[in-house]
Amino acid sequence: MDIDTIRSTVLTTPEWLTARAHEWALFIDIDGTLLEMAPTPDAVVVPAGLVQMMDDLARTMGGAIALSTGRSVTEADRLLFPLKLITSGVHGTEVRVERGGEVTMMAPAVSVTLLDEIVAVAAMSPGIIVEVKGAGVAVHYRKVPELRPALEVGLSKVAERRDTLVLRPGRRVLEVIPKGYSKGAGLAWLMRRQPFEGRRPIMIGDDYGDESAIRMAEQLGGFGLKVAGEYFPADEADFSGVAEARAWFATVAGTPTSNPIAGPFPSDD
Repeated sequence: MDIDTIRSTVLTTPEWLTARAHEWALFIDIDGTLLEMAPTPDAVVVPAGLVQMMDDLARTMGGAIALSTGRSVTEADRLLFPLKLITSGVHGTEVRVERGGEVTMMAPAVSVTLLDEIVAVAAMSPGIIVEVKGAGVAVHYRKVPELRPALEVGLSKVAERRDTLVLRPGRRVLEVIPKGYSKGAGLAWLMRRQPFEGRRPIMIGDDYGDESAIRMAEQLGGFGLKVAGEYFPADEADFSGVAEARAWFATVAGTPTSNPIAGPFPSDD
């Protein structure tokens, strides 16, 4: 079966993947994929049943699932408490390689000087939120989207003054992170380790930052699945939104239908 046929089959018949779980690995974005977007990062809502469903999914996949997120590993743990899944955080700049294990920093933490420069740029509006995330800094402008052009110019200058940094866009966010790191690089790094080694990766995400991981999954013999939202339009996406993606995960996991996450549920907005 060629990869396009497999991809189509996995989408329409998630049980096909369940039966062959030992051959595959899942890499899952959080915001816009598992959780609905919110005005601020700490305002997201974790629906009843999601944590249990993710635990079920990890068992179904023989442990071969990882969160691939722009959030820090600590923040991912907070949202899915008490789960501490394998996680590639802050676009691959930090990682936990085994469930419940320690977090390893892959890049140095943000310097005080860099943070001061970013805060100075963000001071153009009180509606801009600066979030320090280990080796990276996220600047959220969801409350003031009209300021993106000016904010991008200012942050680009900050990054360009250093040959070790890049500016990456996201859903109403601009992130300053170290060069050479991405969700794609994080996926490739984990795929060389157990329990992922020898499997084929599937990356599920909704945003610009997920595209590098989708491309890497394709290079490694797998594929990506896109969630519609502010970045991927509905006619290019595989899932109409977070609700449909979560229902797909629940089916793969075999989560009981009595669990509210496994059936239709309203948006968290």
